[in-house]
Amino acid sequence: MRPITLAKTASAVIATGVVGGLASRGSQTAWYQSLRKPSFQPPPAAFPIAWNLLYADIASTSAHTIDKFQEQNRDDKARAYSVALAANLILNASWSWIFFNRGKLGTAAIAAGALAASSADLTRRAVDAQGARGAILAPYPLWCTFATVLSTRIWMLNRKR
Repeated sequence: MRPITLAKTASAVIATGVVGGLASRGSQTAWYQSLRKPSFQPPPAAFPIAWNLLYADIASTSAHTIDKFQEQNRDDKARAYSVALAANLILNASWSWIFFNRGKLGTAAIAAGALAASSADLTRRAVDAQGARGAILAPYPLWCTFATVLSTRIWMLNRKR
């Protein structure tokens, strides 16, 4: 993987984490603390650990995927992957703003579902470029699917508020 490609994907992922993290400060508010949450919600400390690992995976796998497409003279696929990655990272950061900043639980559940689908698409594209090695991105859509279930359940538990 080329260092410049990794620098680009890592910068995009770091920006996503910063933007999403700014919105996630809302997890400390009285509003969030008062929400009913399902029994399967992980402890608060699990989220930054999971996201930091996932962000590292996204940055490195994406850089390798883009470079691999370019090595294969599939520049159209490299560009398409880059566009899909940008859309995915926008969805990723947006969820925190929708949920924590705006308190739109139903919309956040839908956004989480869109993020899970987008993450699965990125994984599919990574596998197309790299073969089985691209499947290293699979934890990302799995986590986003879990986040969709969690977001949906929080919305269901708090709909009458």
